[in-house]
Amino acid sequence: MDSRYKKFITDKLKQTHTYLENLRRQLSDLCFPRNCIQCAEPAGTGNYQYLCSSCAETLVLVYPPNCRHCGYPYPHAHHQPQKCPHCAHLRPAYSRAHCLCLAKKAGRRIIHQLKYARGLYLYSDIKQIIAQRPDLEKICADACLVPIPLHPTKERERGYNQSQIIAQAIKETVHAPLRIEKLLIRTDYTQSQTQLDKAERALNVAQAFALAPGKKLEFDKKYILIDDVFTTGATANACAQVLSQAGLSSIELITLGHG
Repeated sequence: MDSRYKKFITDKLKQTHTYLENLRRQLSDLCFPRNCIQCAEPAGTGNYQYLCSSCAETLVLVYPPNCRHCGYPYPHAHHQPQKCPHCAHLRPAYSRAHCLCLAKKAGRRIIHQLKYARGLYLYSDIKQIIAQRPDLEKICADACLVPIPLHPTKERERGYNQSQIIAQAIKETVHAPLRIEKLLIRTDYTQSQTQLDKAERALNVAQAFALAPGKKLEFDKKYILIDDVFTTGATANACAQVLSQAGLSSIELITLGHG
C-alpha cells in the first residue's frame, strides 16, 4: 500500500474517532451533565472532563527540573538547592522521584476525590495529566510499575487501590513497553497518615510492607513505585526499602501529586 494512501487512511480514522468521541461526550452530557469538581459549575468542553476551564488553570503540572528525592519542582531551571525543604529529612531507598502535579486546588481535589470519594470517573482526567509529561516515555521504558498496596481491609472498604488505578492510567497513556506487578503486600492495618507528623508517619509504616509471596524479581530491570501523593515520603520509602533489601538496585517513584 502506498505510504501516502496509508497516511490518508490513518488521518481519516483519527478524525472519525475524534468526531465520534465528541459526539459521545455531547450525548452523555445531555443525560448526565458534568459539573466541575472544584467549583460545581458546568465543566464545559475543555481538556478535562471534570474541570471547567477556569479551575483547570489552577492545576499546577510539574515538569523538570525537580528534586530527585520527592519530585517537587524547582522554581527556576538553574536553581537547584542542595537540600529540598520538602524532603531534607528523607534518606530514600529509591534513586529518583517524579510527581505529575501539585496537590493544591484542582490537583488536590482530583487526588481527594480519587482517594476518598470513589472518583474512578476521573480516570480520563488523570490520563490527560499523564499525557502532558512526554518525558515519562523515557522514564518508564521497559520498566515494571509497582503500585503501593493498601491493606486488604482498606481496599475492600474503598473498592479499589488508587495507586493501581494510577499505574493502569500510566500504562495506557505512556508509549513505552512496561507492565504492572503487584510485588508488595501491606501486612499491617495502620492508622491514616493524614494527622501524623513526619516522625510518626515513618514509624507508622516502618514494618507495614512485605514482598508478595511467590513473586519473581528481575534484578536487571527498573522498578517504579506508584503512589497517589508524596507528603513526607515515609510510605514510598518503606516500600522501596523492602524492594532494596530483596536485592533490587534500580528503584524509582512516580506520584500523581505532591502535597
